[in-house]
Amino acid sequence: MGAMTLTQTPEQDSARGRRAVEAALESGITLFDTADSYGPTDEMGVNERALIAALRSHPGALDHVVVSTKGGHTRGPNATWWVDGSPEHLARAARESALRLGFEALPLFHLHRPDVKVPLEDSLGALAQLVDDGVVVRVGVSNVDADQLLLALDILGDSLVSVQNEYSPLARGSDPVLRLCEEHGLAFLAWGPLGGMRSAKGLGEEAAAFRAVAAAREVSVQVIALAWLLRLSPVLIPIPGASRPESVRDSCLAPGIDLTDEELAQLNGSVA
Repeated sequence: MGAMTLTQTPEQDSARGRRAVEAALESGITLFDTADSYGPTDEMGVNERALIAALRSHPGALDHVVVSTKGGHTRGPNATWWVDGSPEHLARAARESALRLGFEALPLFHLHRPDVKVPLEDSLGALAQLVDDGVVVRVGVSNVDADQLLLALDILGDSLVSVQNEYSPLARGSDPVLRLCEEHGLAFLAWGPLGGMRSAKGLGEEAAAFRAVAAAREVSVQVIALAWLLRLSPVLIPIPGASRPESVRDSCLAPGIDLTDEELAQLNGSVA
């Protein structure tokens, strides 16, 4: 479950968000993704606090799930997105996230995005140091290309366990990265698996084949998109965002959809 939409706007319904997290736990979801920069303003940590509060309201939940967070983005005036991949910022960001989430060590910490102002090897070295210092248990990288992932593998070694890149029926630019994840045994966490927040509701309008398969199956287009992603690779884990329990329960129908070879060919032939 991607937690970003829990705090996407100032008027977000926090009680409904807690019910969405509850629905995720009841449905067997065990990975929750957040970031220190998610939130409607320039305040950092808003989403992390909302997510962890919802999880901690269910005794024992944290014994069975992984909370993944990210550092390397900042929020500026008017909630603009900035990037800071400096070792100093990443070290501070990880420690502040651990405090907000109440963890002695972060279970999984991603570099949110390479910073063009900072050599990537410096940012990756900061992640390695965080592992050595016991601040984080495992690390990942986000929004990287194949060459950047190869560099991360070289610097981080076994500490690197995941990549988080955009992947959906409308965005397949990360195929080379996905293949590298398969080769090296890394989890590929697909953000925006329904086409992103702007396209998720209208996905069927842009992906006609998915709409057709969904109609024949009598499920939502979003369920078919997630089922398709799950069939693409054994290492691919889609992380759809949700702020409503109904959306969570709908997404969780996807693992039970066994797409036929004919349906897969139809869907594979229609993607961007």
